[in-house]
Amino acid sequence: MKQSTAEVLQIAPGKPIKLWTQGVPVEREARQQLLKTAQMPFIFKHLAVMPDVHLGKGSTIGSVIPTLGAIIPAAVGVDIGCGMIAVRTSLEAGDLPDNLHGLRRAIEQAVPHGKTFGRHDQGAWDEVPHIADQAWRALAGRFKAITDKHPRLEKSNNRQHLGTLGGGNHFIEVCLDEADRVWFMLHSGSRGVGNAIGRLFIELAQADMRQHLADLPDRDLAYFAEGSRHFADYVEAVGWAQDYARQNRALMMQAVIGAARRVIGKPFAAELEAVDCHHNYVQKEHHFGQEVLVTRKGALSAQKGELGIIPGSMGAKSFIVRGLGNPEAFCSCSHGAGRSMSRTQAKKQFKLTDQVRATAHVECRKDKDVIDEIPMAYKDIDAVMAAQRELVEVVHSLRQVVCVKG
Repeated sequence: MKQSTAEVLQIAPGKPIKLWTQGVPVEREARQQLLKTAQMPFIFKHLAVMPDVHLGKGSTIGSVIPTLGAIIPAAVGVDIGCGMIAVRTSLEAGDLPDNLHGLRRAIEQAVPHGKTFGRHDQGAWDEVPHIADQAWRALAGRFKAITDKHPRLEKSNNRQHLGTLGGGNHFIEVCLDEADRVWFMLHSGSRGVGNAIGRLFIELAQADMRQHLADLPDRDLAYFAEGSRHFADYVEAVGWAQDYARQNRALMMQAVIGAARRVIGKPFAAELEAVDCHHNYVQKEHHFGQEVLVTRKGALSAQKGELGIIPGSMGAKSFIVRGLGNPEAFCSCSHGAGRSMSRTQAKKQFKLTDQVRATAHVECRKDKDVIDEIPMAYKDIDAVMAAQRELVEVVHSLRQVVCVKG
């Protein structure tokens, strides 16, 4: 059997850490955070670390955390169910308008996006459209069961965020593949309601463990033991948020396709190929002969033959990949390029002229509010892909020509 390229870290006490990071820098703080997680007594076998790894809130982004009999809410985080969806259309590059600004504006008008400023939430619906309301009704019954037990969640942004993008690193793109075929791709999760669920259960885990917090390597590693009331409540709520996130992406993709049809004169088919995947989530899986809970914090499932999406930055290419089912990585791969610096550092280090230059080939916003998403704030996507050649194979390479950010 071919020898693995994974680096193995182990400091007692704790389980081993296997890193698929060959040729990709890993910050010292991320390594320290991984070592703390590896000390938790319920870690199963080892942690698996992807090449886009970097320091995160709660746990390290780009990590796969298998557990027995316990779950760490902060490891899943607050962007529950965040992930990607991509569809290939029958369009080719020549079918797109010469000036892509109109297409970008049509998408921006079709999908609410942006951040909350005080009481103004520019990323929410003013009036929820019928299609989003229908989708909400399918989710509402299970949500009520959750809010009956945790009334605080009723006041979250839930119905009015369904079918909306958000801000930060969430995006919508029009891309071309290696054959110049047109793809639509987007990245988002469970929005305000997922954030509220994540925060509530992180607080509950810390409250439940108040007497033991000092014994934890980090207070954000507070957990629920299987069989406890809050464990069951969290599993129910996180499962619902993951379903919300998937529905959210589906609604936005419908809106993007509709916007493109209004701008592009030529009729076209969509979803000739389609991929949809979470990369911030937890679920039960079988590994090494046992049923375990697998938390992927900024990582994709890459079971043998399973399709996934690994995006680069807003100025770099992205990839449709097929999983190789590597058991040592718990059948996982990276969820993107991964940040090489914080948002604050990027804003200090780069100027608007740098952002304009780095995205010259993309129809996108070029203003100071997106400098934190500048391509140079991310790792080299080619190096990231080379480091995980044991985990996935590339099916399509995509280069973006339009990028919408919140």
